[in-house]
This record gives sequence, structure tokens and C-alpha cells, in this order.
Amino acid sequence: MLSVNPETICFLINKAHEFHAKEGVVIPEVPNSPADDWGRQVLADHIDDFSYQEMLYAINDLEPDQASELLALLWLGRGDYEADEWESAVNDARDSWDEQTITNIIATPLVADYLTEGLELLDYRCEE
Repeated sequence: MLSVNPETICFLINKAHEFHAKEGVVIPEVPNSPADDWGRQVLADHIDDFSYQEMLYAINDLEPDQASELLALLWLGRGDYEADEWESAVNDARDSWDEQTITNIIATPLVADYLTEGLELLDYRCEE
């Protein structure tokens, strides 16, 4: 069902936990700005953070279909789609992808939890 390696998603989940757990990272539940670049604005102070960089490089390394699946997993885990709507979620993610998507994924509060839940809904698990 996934073309992206679940181990890659698990790597991103671990890095997201590391990054979001840092004391200086404050990402609002609701963006302060309605601008499309809210994620970029929030992450600007963390551009040199190693966990952030690793996430950024890993996502940039994904093929377009794999990147779409990553976003669809986030949506699935957040409850925007059901597991039986997977193909629709991937298609919608592909259609909505733009230059802000990667930073918005990383800046999403609870991104690690959403990705974990999305994987579990598709019967995948990360090793502890």
C-alpha cells in the first residue's frame, strides 16, 4: 500500500519527536498568521537545528509520490481521511503539494503522533 519505506516514516517520526521536544521550539496549535508561509516563519529560528535539517533532507529526498504519501499519512493520522480513503488522500496530497508543504509538515504540531497514527491505520508499526 505504501511506496515510501515505512522505516523512512519512522525515521521522520523520531526526528519530529526530537525537534518538537526541544525547549526553544514553540509552534502554535493555530497559526498566528493566515499567510501560506506560517510554517516557514515559525521554523526560521531553527534553520540550523540538526533534527530539523535531517527531517528536511529526508523529505526532500523522497520521490514525488512518496512525498504525497507522507502528507496523506499526516492527514490520515489527523482524522481528515479514513483508511479506506487512502488513494483519495494520496491524490489530494499530490494535488495540494507546493513549495511550502515540507515546512508546513515539519511545523505541524503533533506531526509525529499524526504520522504514527497514519501508519497504524495502514497496519504498519515503528520498532521501539
